[in-house]
Amino acid sequence: MSRDICVYLEFLTPAHKAQIEKAAEETGFSVHFFDLDQFEEARACLQHCEVLYAHDLELLKAAPASLRWYCCSFAGVDIYCKDPSIFANPQCLLTNSSGYGVTIAEHVVMVTLMLLRRMPEYEAVVRAHSWSRQLPIRSIRDNTFTILGTGNIGFNVAQRLRGMGAARITGLSRTGRSVEGFDEVLPISRLDDVLPETKILVMALPSTPETENILSRQRIALLPPDAYVINVGRGSALDQDALTEALNSRKLAGAALDVMVPEPLPPDHPMWNARNLILTPHVSGNMTLGYTCDVNVDMFCQDLANYAAGRPLVNLVDRTLGY
Repeated sequence: MSRDICVYLEFLTPAHKAQIEKAAEETGFSVHFFDLDQFEEARACLQHCEVLYAHDLELLKAAPASLRWYCCSFAGVDIYCKDPSIFANPQCLLTNSSGYGVTIAEHVVMVTLMLLRRMPEYEAVVRAHSWSRQLPIRSIRDNTFTILGTGNIGFNVAQRLRGMGAARITGLSRTGRSVEGFDEVLPISRLDDVLPETKILVMALPSTPETENILSRQRIALLPPDAYVINVGRGSALDQDALTEALNSRKLAGAALDVMVPEPLPPDHPMWNARNLILTPHVSGNMTLGYTCDVNVDMFCQDLANYAAGRPLVNLVDRTLGY
């Protein structure tokens, strides 16, 4: 019986396809590629496939019970964990592709420097055709950082901040397990203790019931007035109204959000005009950096070898936890 893989992605280069074909041949699989304008063709092929490599909820819903492994090409898999019935096969394995660490970490460094060096304010000065050079700035060097989430993204952020001279980097995670690159990793239950000492808070959390509104109005109030908040995880993790109020009342120095609720923001949403807020349209990750695409394909091919050999999948998701 033929063992088939359905690949439904838009970012693959000819080299990526050749890499996947080679990995499939070595493991006894046949691979079928489809572009995003070939949904019906992909759905028809999927009916006899054992593996699906894609990021499409509707395509997954069309998969038969014979599907045994769904490799999501994105890191965030919350939409696949909320409703178990979307998997015709309850035992179907789910993996993610958490290879965005480099590109998201570089985005974090960029917006951190923009905030510390007062770029939003200087942009306003320039747009007014004015000239001012008197705004005091701060540096990554000697600053203290708190990173919510110590996975691939948090690790890469910490690594880059450390290289730029950060004085102290504290991580928080569900388990509080030690991670290289952090001065200390604490359980997330210690968040209230850490926030009053935080100068730059970086949020890199997945969307789970436990992380929803984790940076609540009460916790925003615990941050010192010269603190910055950077969110590259999920918009649902913070109270956007409270953040906007804190910025406009100068109870918080500034923020940078790449994720928000809803996306896109409505044209009349108050966050568009919040003081000292950098907004980007969920672009810190995605598949626009070639290196990210290369890592994504590498991860799939490595786990394909694991899958074929009956070994545990490196990027296996616990659907009950959501990551």
